[in-house]
Amino acid sequence: MPGPPSNHTDPSPIPVTWASLRKTAILLCLLSSTSLSPTRGQVRIPVETVKLWADTFGRDLYDTVTKYSGSLLLQKKYKDVESSLKIKEVDGLELVRKFSEDMETMLRRKVEAVQNLVEAAEEADLNHEFNESLVFDYYNSVLLNEKDSSGAYVELGAEFLLEANAHFSDLLVNTTLSSVQLPTNVYNKDPDILNGIYMSEALNAVFVENFQRDPTLTWQYFGSSTGFFRIYPGIKWTPDENGVITFDCRNRGWYIQAATSPKDIVIVVDTSGSMKGLRMTIAKHTVSTILDTLGENDFVNIIAYNDYIHYIEPCFKGILVQADRDNREHFKQLVDELMVKGVGVVDRALREAFQILQQFQEAGQGSLCNQAIMLITDGAVEDYEPVLEKYNWPDRKVRVFTYLIGREVSFADRLKWIACNNKGYYTQISTLADAQENVMEYLHVLSRPMVINHDHDITWTEAYIDSKAQSLALLTTVAMPVFSKKNETRSHGILLGVVGSDVALRELMKLAPRYKLGVHGYAFLNTNNGYILSHPDLRPLYREGKKLKPKPNYNSVDLSEVEWEDQAGMVTCVLCSACSLGVVLSRGHGEYILLGNTSVEEGLHDLLHPDLSLAGDWIYCITDIDPEHRKLSQLEAVVRFLTQEDPALECDPREIDRRTWLWEGPVDPPQRLPWPSVMPPALSAHSESEQVVDMAFLGTRAGLLRSSLFVGSEKVSDKFLTPADEDSMFTLDHFPLWYRQAAEHPPGSMVFNLRSAEGPGKPCPELHGQGIPPPPRDTRQPSRSQGPLPTGLHPHPGWVISFPGQQSTMPFKS
Repeated sequence: MPGPPSNHTDPSPIPVTWASLRKTAILLCLLSSTSLSPTRGQVRIPVETVKLWADTFGRDLYDTVTKYSGSLLLQKKYKDVESSLKIKEVDGLELVRKFSEDMETMLRRKVEAVQNLVEAAEEADLNHEFNESLVFDYYNSVLLNEKDSSGAYVELGAEFLLEANAHFSDLLVNTTLSSVQLPTNVYNKDPDILNGIYMSEALNAVFVENFQRDPTLTWQYFGSSTGFFRIYPGIKWTPDENGVITFDCRNRGWYIQAATSPKDIVIVVDTSGSMKGLRMTIAKHTVSTILDTLGENDFVNIIAYNDYIHYIEPCFKGILVQADRDNREHFKQLVDELMVKGVGVVDRALREAFQILQQFQEAGQGSLCNQAIMLITDGAVEDYEPVLEKYNWPDRKVRVFTYLIGREVSFADRLKWIACNNKGYYTQISTLADAQENVMEYLHVLSRPMVINHDHDITWTEAYIDSKAQSLALLTTVAMPVFSKKNETRSHGILLGVVGSDVALRELMKLAPRYKLGVHGYAFLNTNNGYILSHPDLRPLYREGKKLKPKPNYNSVDLSEVEWEDQAGMVTCVLCSACSLGVVLSRGHGEYILLGNTSVEEGLHDLLHPDLSLAGDWIYCITDIDPEHRKLSQLEAVVRFLTQEDPALECDPREIDRRTWLWEGPVDPPQRLPWPSVMPPALSAHSESEQVVDMAFLGTRAGLLRSSLFVGSEKVSDKFLTPADEDSMFTLDHFPLWYRQAAEHPPGSMVFNLRSAEGPGKPCPELHGQGIPPPPRDTRQPSRSQGPLPTGLHPHPGWVISFPGQQSTMPFKS
């Protein structure tokens, strides 16, 4: 996808002299002076003095940058071998197809792991006979390693080895066993719970086997329809500050989406006078609970009725809207504002609900799958049978679920009749605590056809942030339903639960490395509903004090909110049921790549240089599958691949060509740059005030970085080019800031970046300079350029701030 047009039409190098830096020098002098502590009785600085500083400072900047960065030498060397270099156009469609294939391979491994769990769970249930009096001790996540006053382990709290694991966000886990979590409102010794946990013990071996086969797997789990949650690796669960475990796997998006098919829902809520007080409070909570069970693939609307009917959102009159997070939250706010009055007339509300569903079905809109009406009331007295007969009988395409609010049972028979004669389900909700458990029953009913047909659909969720992990990383989950295959219950359509596994989107995006896309290029992932899974401009977190927290609608951001309308890109689907992948290539240098002619021997010698590093987050070789390769860094893996030392190592030969990949055309490897020759002979003999440059550096599009220190490492003035300064490093999300700034300027420019030093006593600005040598051009197509090869220096801050003071009698103090 081309980026914004460049303002520079002439691609030829721009000569750099000290005079051309005069304006920059004036600005730097002024900035330097404004950062100094004010003195009593300030003296006006003569203009002639500032001009003198600018001339001298500009000349000194030019001399220093060219001397220490080696940029002029690189320009000359490029020119000498320009005829042997080639520029290749990047095929965006081929690139996105390649990324898609790699991602599909990765995602298929996750799907296979989940399928293994489904088969094991269904087989275990088939071989298990229900035992009403079963006594069984299991690892309860909340009670693990807990002891009583006598020092003995409490019941269900046996010894459970937990160790910190970097793969699982440094949490304490057990990678040999799973553990079981139950919400507070589920009795941990209920016969249904004990039988389900006992049956699911068979999953332990499959969990471990899956993880050994694919070490990139993260959490694997089984959520039971009875409420328990088996998670691997085993982990200790901590209650909230009130000692309550509120997490219920059945309320999670991955469970709900896998357990049911997409659905159109019309919620009909009674707001007549009889619903006042606690009944209305319970009804509102019930509506909110139903909304929480809906997802992006569902469609919904809410009708309130008393003497007349009205849509709680007038803008949605007569239609269904997608049940995304924004719409669900909007509905919840409107439900809270409902008032009671008048007499309830349910037949009008039912007629309106049936008409909406019928119109959407006939128009081919909505989910085109299940349709249901949720009737929430404290009673139904009028004649509603004619409405059902006209709109739903005899086919009964729309299921009707009824919820009786309150403790009165006078109208229970009528509401049961409505539900049972329309393929629905009746339940009574007497308290707020009843809502969660009773609302979930409708999901089991809607899942029956899928269970009876044994449709093991694969479900992928939207992006979300794991509430248990410490990294606040975005995840997506692949999930599948688990059914009972017993002959005696097969026709009943019994859903045993849902199995799933998390996929870190960061790991998925590593398969679209930045070095293949260019400095301003990027890849993004979208759900099939158009919401962003991963994008450089997706910022899901905000800072509150010292803590980072998720934004309210971080996972329902539409692609149109972060992309320019006039951009055209390369997009394809990944597994097609999972997501879509898009690629953006920056216009100009992002569309071309340079092919050099470095020999294997020369390149390997360069790669083994101690001052050279490779972008740690970028994937050049697959090292996390084979146990023998997991301890290899990417640099070590590349060296092994190029020397053919390890034939089993998976590196893409199309991307790491043994002759052209190493330097993308740099004709002088880093150790041959003139840095050693300009380094002071005796570092220890120079005082800090005489230091000019802390380090010089060179970066390439492939993520190669070479730096050379001109001072001892203990004297480096800040964290530049260290992991602590993320903006100066090659990361998964971006090229270094100095590289990006260089790419935005014409070839041959020098870019100076003012950075505020950290710490007390260092209020002065720091200076980074990058001399960008002009890249070689294809003589047949001179407008083509593969982009910058920045080389630069990191001046010592004392030199930057002391220089103006050396040119004048004016006292400058920092």
